[in-house]
Amino acid sequence: MKIGKSEYALRRKRLMSEMAPDSVAIIPAAREVTRSRDTAYPFRQNSDFYYLTGFQEPDAVLLLLPGRRQGQVLMFCRDRDPERELWDGYREGPEGVVQRFGMNDAYPISDLDEIAPGLIEGRSTIYYSMGHDDLVDRQVLGWVNHIRTQVRTGAKPPGDISDLAFILHEHRLIKSDSELRIMQRAADISSEAHCRAMRECRSGRFEYHLESSIQHSFAEKGARFPAYNSIVGSGKNACCLHYTENDAKMADGDLVLIDAGCEYHGYAADITRTFPINGRFSPEQRAIYNVVLKSQLAAIAATKPGKKWNHPHDVTVKVITQGLIDLGLLSGNLNDLIESGAYTDFYMHRAGHWLGLDVHDVGDYRINGKWRPLEPGMVLTIEPGIYVAADNMTVDPKWRGIGVRIEDDVVVTESGCHVLTSGVPKDADEIEALMAAA
Repeated sequence: MKIGKSEYALRRKRLMSEMAPDSVAIIPAAREVTRSRDTAYPFRQNSDFYYLTGFQEPDAVLLLLPGRRQGQVLMFCRDRDPERELWDGYREGPEGVVQRFGMNDAYPISDLDEIAPGLIEGRSTIYYSMGHDDLVDRQVLGWVNHIRTQVRTGAKPPGDISDLAFILHEHRLIKSDSELRIMQRAADISSEAHCRAMRECRSGRFEYHLESSIQHSFAEKGARFPAYNSIVGSGKNACCLHYTENDAKMADGDLVLIDAGCEYHGYAADITRTFPINGRFSPEQRAIYNVVLKSQLAAIAATKPGKKWNHPHDVTVKVITQGLIDLGLLSGNLNDLIESGAYTDFYMHRAGHWLGLDVHDVGDYRINGKWRPLEPGMVLTIEPGIYVAADNMTVDPKWRGIGVRIEDDVVVTESGCHVLTSGVPKDADEIEALMAAA
């Protein structure tokens, strides 16, 4: 299940069609990052570069030159090197890049500084996203300055450097059918992992036992890496939004919140479920859980084309604030509490984000200062929560230390939306039944 070479070619063609005349786009690949001494972190490709090429090697640069008769799509990459390949693995090399990745031409990355200035000379605009890689930033500026030194000989340096993200990230925001198929697979793998964690949960085990179970489930289905650091927070740890220590012993009577999703062929899933460690919700846990679930279901129902980005979030705020009033955690008029932001003591984050090649994917949430309307093909998370801090002395002790978040991945369709992550239960009775059957 991969995206075909023809789709990558269409993406490049579409991008070039929206670039200024006589311009050039420069898109670097990611570099390997040292973890310690002579070991590196697992390589992860730059998402923009991957979106346009499907190429998974480090130390490469893609150049797009619309209108160039000798070839519009060029790549610089590592040359073949049998000795290094013996140690580090196979390299495509320039010839392989042309044959298997649809480039018009390719050159060794070692020739980049020699060839690139001649390619960008005479071009009006450079499309390049500054500020992400200091080394490449200096290279690009060095090429421009080199051309400037040749002005008296007739050389013409580019007059403008424009951020490529303004065009490219709008393209990435709307997913193609092939992207959605991959994201559905990522969602299915992640859903199975969450179900496994529910089945294997026991008091006395540690949070990292569930984390390892999830990681194993990802890997055995072909998704070697998580899309982000998994959160497994039990008891009061569930009230820490980005808790990742995952080293506490899980206690009987507490909830555990798991926020975890795999990365599959570059695309992320992002799921959160909260469930009782002993398999049975207490009355207080179930009461808060059902408020969060009610808000999430209402937000999903409100997710449809034409609705503004903030609409699902506003729906969750209204349902959760009313639920907090009903439970006695807040007192006052619903609208006044929403207006004053009183609910943020318990619900302090937004209800979701874009999802795709990055877990917090690219794309503007506002257009000209106004919330953008949802469109078919957009993928977002819907993840409301309620968190009652263990040291919150303003509430009855029975509520303290309860943290609940429920998150699903949702794609906007022509008539509404589709939940990609429906494979893992979230109704309280269904969760209890799944855990009891284990």
